[in-house]
Amino acid sequence: MVIYKIFRRPEWNELVAQGRTLGAPVDLADGYIHFSTAQQVMETAAKHFAGESDLVLVACDAATLGPDLKWEPSRGGALFPHLYRPLQKSDIAWDTSLPLGVSGHIFPESLV
Repeated sequence: MVIYKIFRRPEWNELVAQGRTLGAPVDLADGYIHFSTAQQVMETAAKHFAGESDLVLVACDAATLGPDLKWEPSRGGALFPHLYRPLQKSDIAWDTSLPLGVSGHIFPESLV
């Protein structure tokens, strides 16, 4: 299963430069890196990144993240993937820009 993380461009640039990240400020505060499934990621973008441009959508294969990936209840009781270790650049299957359109973020066709 592919899971997704949205980064602001400076957070992404830091991950690329360092080769790893503990996540965004919200991740640091919560003690884990927040991910979303394909069914959750658009709502995540609308709720937490509304009006923000210059974002990066990152995809990871959940199976390769190992036992540090936990599925825990969050928004509306739905299970969300949370990573309890640094995210390594090598964990990322692909990344793409997540531009802001007139009616919200424009996701890759594979997620729409």
